[in-house]
Amino acid sequence: MTAPDDRGRVSVFLAIALAGVLILIGMVADGGARLRAMQRADNIAAEAARAAGQGIDGATAIPGGKKQLDPDLAVRAAQDYLASADVTGTATVNDDLDEVDVEVQITRPTAMLGLIGINTIQVTGHATAVLRTE
Repeated sequence: MTAPDDRGRVSVFLAIALAGVLILIGMVADGGARLRAMQRADNIAAEAARAAGQGIDGATAIPGGKKQLDPDLAVRAAQDYLASADVTGTATVNDDLDEVDVEVQITRPTAMLGLIGINTIQVTGHATAVLRTE
């Protein structure tokens, strides 16, 4: 009697283990990219909200009236900033005309997770600017 042939068994194990290791590396690399994209989205939203917060209604503020946002001017300022950053998003002014909310969406390609069918990372950033009149 001869012993069974074991050739090739280690190769199958290594192929399966290598696939698992590549997926873990992809999760770490693309997870870090996702965190950076989230930080960028929040930063861009905050800057757009600050730009929108400069859209004060001069017709009422200059003569000494109520200091409030001009909704059209504020939204346009936010959209201009988002366009300059090459990011899509929305800006809305509240009914009291003293607050602007900005939400942005960023989509980035993945580096390694495309191997398992995840080709993009999409994140959302949000910021609010409040007009202080005191």
